[in-house]
Amino acid sequence: MSKGKNQHVTPHKDGGYQVKGAGNQKATKTFDTQREAINFGRTIARNQQSELFIHNNQGKIREKNTYGSDPYPPKG
Repeated sequence: MSKGKNQHVTPHKDGGYQVKGAGNQKATKTFDTQREAINFGRTIARNQQSELFIHNNQGKIREKNTYGSDPYPPKG
């Protein structure tokens, strides 16, 4: 099964946060809060079996979540 686009939650230039598919120029959707954007991005990532990258205000990735089959599952 092919994997969907990874989703990125990033600060929006006009304030608030946005969810963007990897490589997309435009935001899929914008939100007032990061929590709303994360919830929306998580839903898309789960549906597409992709990854969700959450960026901080400086644009650095602060968290990454994999949905679907993880190529590097935790060893335990």
